[in-house]
Amino acid sequence: MAVSSLPCIQPVRVPFKTCSFFPAGVCGGFSKKKKINAIVFSSLKKFEKDINFQSKVDTLLDSIKWDDKGLAVAIAQNVDTGAILMQGFVNRDALATTISSRKATFFSRSRATLWTKGETSNNFINIHDVFVDCDRDSIIYLGKPDGPTCHTGSETCYFTSISDLLKGQEVEETNLALTTLYSLESTISKRELELAGEQGKPSWTKRLLSDEKLLCSKIREEADELCRTLEEKEDSSRTASEMADVIYHAMVLLRRKDVKIENVLDVLRRRFSRSGIEEKQSRVSTES
Repeated sequence: MAVSSLPCIQPVRVPFKTCSFFPAGVCGGFSKKKKINAIVFSSLKKFEKDINFQSKVDTLLDSIKWDDKGLAVAIAQNVDTGAILMQGFVNRDALATTISSRKATFFSRSRATLWTKGETSNNFINIHDVFVDCDRDSIIYLGKPDGPTCHTGSETCYFTSISDLLKGQEVEETNLALTTLYSLESTISKRELELAGEQGKPSWTKRLLSDEKLLCSKIREEADELCRTLEEKEDSSRTASEMADVIYHAMVLLRRKDVKIENVLDVLRRRFSRSGIEEKQSRVSTES
């Protein structure tokens, strides 16, 4: 891959107390006490750094086990939810472009050209990191999507359950491949929708959704019981059980506040990807 173009050279003004290194007549007889501004080129070190980085990228690309067509499988994964968003193919240039642009880029086998996810829909996948497997023949794009990933408008391209197909059930685009935490979130959302026109005795989740005082009291109660597993030195299984209760009740509150668990994980990622001092400064500036 070709080296990126030479960055703009930025002039930096540096004060000098003397101009003794200039040829005679150039300074015009400046006093030693008088400072002058000399324009120097500051991009050399940055350019050398870019060259070094490009060399490392080339070495990485050389290490990938491309197939006989020069391709490898790339899977895009949501950095916060862990959801598998889509799968495509990449060649050397596509992976290099992804590394440099931080946008998920693939190689279209039908059109024989590079394409960036979101170039027409604006639903880009913003890359946080790229992983290769132990054999270096498949790749993961770990990123944050700007919107739905699938061309159908679904959050991900994976909403067809083999179990449902074998049972003859109709495929629904909302039936995503969810992990435990997101399956719970989905169930709580469904219970909220079922509240309208509800008759008979409501489920516990529906009761919590309908009574914020009850909900808040349960969260406080479960949090206290979690702390007691530490204070009273209860076994780890008890701690896991109480933590599960805290998470469940807290997620019901999130549903009441129309906050997704993904938003919470996004906050956590941003907080713990930088120092405590930086996080505190960010929160202060936001609040002020």
